[in-house]
Amino acid sequence: MESMPRLVVMASGNGSNAQAVIDACADGRLPARVVALVSDRVDAKALRRADAAGLPSVHVGKRADETRADYDARLADVVSGFDPDWIVLAGWMRILTMSFLGWFPGMVVNLHPALPGELPGTHAIERAFTEAREGTRTRSGVMVHLVPDEGVDDGPVLATAEVPILPTDTLDEFEARVHAVEHQLLVATLHELCRTRVTHGATR
Repeated sequence: MESMPRLVVMASGNGSNAQAVIDACADGRLPARVVALVSDRVDAKALRRADAAGLPSVHVGKRADETRADYDARLADVVSGFDPDWIVLAGWMRILTMSFLGWFPGMVVNLHPALPGELPGTHAIERAFTEAREGTRTRSGVMVHLVPDEGVDDGPVLATAEVPILPTDTLDEFEARVHAVEHQLLVATLHELCRTRVTHGATR
């Protein structure tokens, strides 16, 4: 167990992608350990998912008078305490500044429900579906990428998968297919990353 790469998962909401990572670690499909789940929202279901799995769950909320940089520095201090090999943004809804990212070069992995260069930012699934209904899109997708800086969903791409938008789809049906692909692609990509970092700090 101690030789496995250490993952800190960060999530702001429901946490279904976090759950996919937790489950894959638990059943051996992912040779890694989730050592903590961190959320910026105290009511995030992701925190309850971590609790249910017996994992440390930490809420780090932004203070009213706190700048983004100060919050991110405090967040980085919390995350670094878990000694991660990889930090997995699985539905993390805040843009991280270099006050956080500078602590973890080459270690922050993000999941985004769109293909590279398409639909950066929030509500990508809904925006893709709207474009499909307007006749300007027939597919979207999912990507996993590194987060080296404050760019929005535009870091070096690690993996992608297309998801068609069917003429008969409802938004719920399309969203469910996107989430299923997200779960698979995130776990598969982390598996490849963890193969290159089999013990903490070994290949840095």
